[in-house]
Amino acid sequence: MKFSRIDSAYLPLAASSLLVLAYNASFWQRFITAAGGLRLDKLLVYLGACLLLVTVFSAVLALVNYRRLFKPVVIALLLLSSVTAYFMSQYGVVVDASMVQNVVETDVREAGELFSWKLVQVVVLFGLLPSWLVWRLPVQYRPLRRALVANGGVMAVSLLLALGLLFVMFKVLAPIVREHRELRFMLTPTNVFQAANGYVKQKWATPTVVAPLGTDAAKGKRWALAGSQQRVVTIIVVGETARAKNFSLNGYGRQTNPYLSQERELVNFTNVSSCGTATAVSLPCLFSDLTRAGYTEEKARSKEGLLDVLRHAGLEVLWRDNNSGCKGACARVGFEDMSKPVAGNPLCNDEECYDERLLEGLPERIRSAGKDMVIVLHQKGSHGPAYWKRYPPGFAKFAPECRTNELDQCSRDEIAAAYDNSILYTDYFLSKTIAVLKDAGIPASMLYFSDHGESLGEKNMYLHGAPYVFAPDEQRKVPMMLWMSDSFSQRFRIDRGCLAARSSQPFSHDNIFHSALGMLDVSTAVRNPKLDLFQACIHDA
Repeated sequence: MKFSRIDSAYLPLAASSLLVLAYNASFWQRFITAAGGLRLDKLLVYLGACLLLVTVFSAVLALVNYRRLFKPVVIALLLLSSVTAYFMSQYGVVVDASMVQNVVETDVREAGELFSWKLVQVVVLFGLLPSWLVWRLPVQYRPLRRALVANGGVMAVSLLLALGLLFVMFKVLAPIVREHRELRFMLTPTNVFQAANGYVKQKWATPTVVAPLGTDAAKGKRWALAGSQQRVVTIIVVGETARAKNFSLNGYGRQTNPYLSQERELVNFTNVSSCGTATAVSLPCLFSDLTRAGYTEEKARSKEGLLDVLRHAGLEVLWRDNNSGCKGACARVGFEDMSKPVAGNPLCNDEECYDERLLEGLPERIRSAGKDMVIVLHQKGSHGPAYWKRYPPGFAKFAPECRTNELDQCSRDEIAAAYDNSILYTDYFLSKTIAVLKDAGIPASMLYFSDHGESLGEKNMYLHGAPYVFAPDEQRKVPMMLWMSDSFSQRFRIDRGCLAARSSQPFSHDNIFHSALGMLDVSTAVRNPKLDLFQACIHDA
């Protein structure tokens, strides 16, 4: 029996459908669980996600859809996917860089222990047999010039469909992908290439040598003024996922700042932009001396940052964390992880701790310190999509609130209510931080800013992490505020009224490094006065 030849234009769609459906049982099992389980009302979600992956795969395979190239590539993918799918299904593994390292560095004996007849059966059934059928498949290929046009068309249509599906389904898919990052290690065969790339980078990366920064740092002349024997403490609060738009201090309709609005010494900056739209970028960026335009992860890792310069100046520096770490910003200073739940602690549950735990034992630490201190408190803040988990039940003021991480199950009003409750709790947490400083009875200050903002459905966008050039203001505009005790502002000759007059001017994370040094009168060649927002408001006697 002789089959008619298949037009090569259909090959990318056929191959991508086969890969997505036949080799990803583990992925779909995890995806369905993450999306809320096998339910009839979720059928469109699963079909849409499947179609999205098929169109993306199809666009990629269109790049190799040429005679003598397409079949070998697809056969290699089928063989690779059959082996990967077997080990993921049989052992429940996910494919990441460490898994590739295990494979590469294993010996023959260890590899032999993984061999089984079931593996042979799977490879034959899902690898060799489909590969043989692909090899024997009669295909009608176009001449090169026509093939370029046809494949370009397939790629364009596939990408347009994928973008359309992503736009329609973003509200549903974003929380699933963000809360279940393991999914990217389970999608075959892209997980293999991603893991291999990670392993190669890790294996051949040049060891990072951290260059010293600001070793000339020293306390300036205002530290030595008369009556300056008292120790000084500054707390830097790094917020998480707080957007400026939802702070009533910035004009938001809901009263989300009932406590901070009562602090007469507070200066609120209303026009501040972040360095990035994700913690992994913003955190190391803002604690470095790099501007957003000049920032790269490699540059930030290769030299010291703000906390190192403060340490060089003789201050004791402590980082307390209720998040996922400091992304290298606190690598060489004191670190305390406050995020691990403690049995019986009312500020913790079985999964995590509320931000108030960052203040536990802090008054005692301040009193017992023998040096001037800078303390960084890294919040859990308003990290989504499970906003309702970020605050104690007593702060559920705005209702009805969304109480699921499946944002498609909630209206935009319910999502906003839960988010606003998290901002309300941050307001309370910051007021308690200020109370700790007031009770210390020494010159004290608190500087608060968020790492990035959050989308809550505007333009059908949710969460954060969008490319900066395309990110909306909701993800880029962040709150920032400063509280100083009278003794602190007098000690360092900082004119609070002058700062208030400048509070609506545009600032950004670019100002943090240099402004922190200026506020604390740290003299060093690495401070740029042009980026120090305190420079114009310091009046030496």
